[in-house]
Amino acid sequence: MSPRAPEPVQVVKQRRDAALARMVEAVPYAGFLGVTFERKGDELTSRLAYDEKLIGNPILPALHGGAIGSFLEIAAIMELAWAQVWERMESGGADAEAIDRGEFPPLPKTIDFTVDYLRSGLPRDGYARARVNRMGRRYASVHVEAWQDNRSRLFAQATGHFLMAPNGA
Repeated sequence: MSPRAPEPVQVVKQRRDAALARMVEAVPYAGFLGVTFERKGDELTSRLAYDEKLIGNPILPALHGGAIGSFLEIAAIMELAWAQVWERMESGGADAEAIDRGEFPPLPKTIDFTVDYLRSGLPRDGYARARVNRMGRRYASVHVEAWQDNRSRLFAQATGHFLMAPNGA
């Protein structure tokens, strides 16, 4: 039996984008806040679309700290979840087929999450990238940075620790 021919790049990209979209849909609060994700390879950039409901101080105006913290936590959790999904999709076989059917591993649970508010979030779109510092079988540590117009001018950053679901759960 000859080895299976590799799938065309566009088909692989569509499968990955569809898996990410289904994964994000599983978090209704992300939709409520207007958080979306852009995928480049295995790297995710989160986007918090500006909306009037996100304003906490209308005098400045500035984004609400709770909305910023939630945005960063969603970015961290989705980065961890995507890392697991990416690994399963790349391994092929039954794991990849399960992902294609929308069977995802359970989302990580937050142990603690510390946000540093570096400056006011302006009334415009925000972006974030999470970096997994450590991901083991039971525990993960993630750092997230958020910016608006200039990536070198962060308006918030966070560090979180998460409990990972056991394999097969």
